[in-house]
Amino acid sequence: MTGYARTDGAEGAVTWTWEAKSVNGRGLEIRCRLPAGHDALEVPARDAVAKRFKRGSINLALAVRHQAAGGAFAVNEVRLARLIEIALDWQQRHPGLRPAGIDGLLGLRGVLEAGDTEDSGAAPAGLTAPMLAGLERALDILAEARAAEGQRLGVVLSARLDEIAALVDRAAALVSIEPAARRERLREQVRALLESAPSLSEDRLMAEAALLATKADVAEEIERLRSHVAAARAMLGGAEAMGRRLDFLCQEFNREANTLCSKADDLALTSVGLALKATIEQFREQVQNVE
Repeated sequence: MTGYARTDGAEGAVTWTWEAKSVNGRGLEIRCRLPAGHDALEVPARDAVAKRFKRGSINLALAVRHQAAGGAFAVNEVRLARLIEIALDWQQRHPGLRPAGIDGLLGLRGVLEAGDTEDSGAAPAGLTAPMLAGLERALDILAEARAAEGQRLGVVLSARLDEIAALVDRAAALVSIEPAARRERLREQVRALLESAPSLSEDRLMAEAALLATKADVAEEIERLRSHVAAARAMLGGAEAMGRRLDFLCQEFNREANTLCSKADDLALTSVGLALKATIEQFREQVQNVE
């Protein structure tokens, strides 16, 4: 959700420049910096931004200049005096040089400046509409920049989802290829339970065994993770704003990955669960850039 845009406009003796900058943000935050006398532009400017964007921290800045009456010019006297000193010094060192003329010195860059002044008064009547039109152009450019970034992020997010899906498949494979080992671990847990509490009734023992089996079963978490991957891919393929929905989905991804890790009863599955959590976090970090 980053981008930058700048547009210029002019009407009579007044010129203006809009700058729009966007950085990442969980919600939509709009800041306006307007010159004195142009406060009436703030509400429509904020409305224009809110109609286009749903997330991001967006800064708007307007600079207005008035050309002095009669096309007056201002002389940079400090620079001119320094140039005269340099010209006299060179003329003394090289008597054959032609003396510098005032017309030549005034023609040098930065010596003679147009007598424009920064706006510090009330906005001239009739400029609200063209200034807002300039803002709309700036927001068009900003939207294009954010859309281009979104296309690049889409590739990155899709790659992260592929990694998550591959890790979920690996977890499912580990569960399916070791049923005998899991049954043996369950038997050991039941034997340990009998040794610690030999007076347990058969019904209580059956209930405890069922609870142990349920705690070790990660099939539900795997199916939910697969469902979340499918939902995320559907969102990425849509045209609507998805940032907040993907942000919420990341929370669900984390919830299932945490549960999988807590239920894991062997080192291989735990390793996959930790890799899954790391990849989900990488996915979440990129989601913060999505509108």
